[in-house]
Amino acid sequence: MFQRFQFCRFLSYLYELDPHLDRFLRSASEAKIIPPFDRLSLRSIILQTVAASQCRKGSLRYWLSAGPGDFLLSPAGCPSSAFYAIVIEDDYSPSSQGVSVITSSTPMKSPEMATIKSVNYLSNALSQMEAAEKGAFAAIWIDDQGYIAEGPNVNVAFISKSNELLLPSFDKILSGCTAKRLLALAPTLVEQGLLKDIRVGNLTLDEGKGAAEMMLVGSGLPILPVTEWDGKPIGNGKEGPLTLALSKLLWEDMIAGPDSLRVPIRYGKAN
Repeated sequence: MFQRFQFCRFLSYLYELDPHLDRFLRSASEAKIIPPFDRLSLRSIILQTVAASQCRKGSLRYWLSAGPGDFLLSPAGCPSSAFYAIVIEDDYSPSSQGVSVITSSTPMKSPEMATIKSVNYLSNALSQMEAAEKGAFAAIWIDDQGYIAEGPNVNVAFISKSNELLLPSFDKILSGCTAKRLLALAPTLVEQGLLKDIRVGNLTLDEGKGAAEMMLVGSGLPILPVTEWDGKPIGNGKEGPLTLALSKLLWEDMIAGPDSLRVPIRYGKAN
């Protein structure tokens, strides 16, 4: 099991720690791995790790495995599961510079595997390598029914020509914490009259490529404009105004959003 998210230096906190930890533990349960500590202890270990690092801005990554053992398929030879957490210093800030994407030729994982946050990342790695080889930022998967799925480690979202925010259904892809937070914040732009509606459902490749705007959504971005797909422009080929407005909305939430989503890091103290 694997999890990654960012933390910000502004008020020394972890953003969306609990939603990420909840998904991590759900994935562990589906993978039949029993964590070596209960949820409260894992949460405390994470906070203590960040505090001990003295890092004010970067990303936190943590893993759960069946633990040391005999290297066989079954975890029967592993006496106990193992939990690892590391902090990576990074100058984390949003980017307004548009990027290009391609359609991935690497088959995507089955829904049963794609909806679990795990280190089963071979298809993800091959997809990302394909994008790099073709000079693109990411490769986008299309499912076996022809609907848009996700990127190798990001969700995708679109603005239709009628100003609707569109996201692919989460039935066959990872339920991204950042994407779900975006859906919670987006009604603000509806109230302001900037967005007409918000819809989550099946999106065809033609709908995606014919959208007015496109964006990648993930904890490491958190929103990145897409201006080109398979060598053809999205919309007018420039960063979309609603994409940038959503990026600003999400970034402001990271800096000054609800206390329930921003867990303080007490540097030099026990958490």
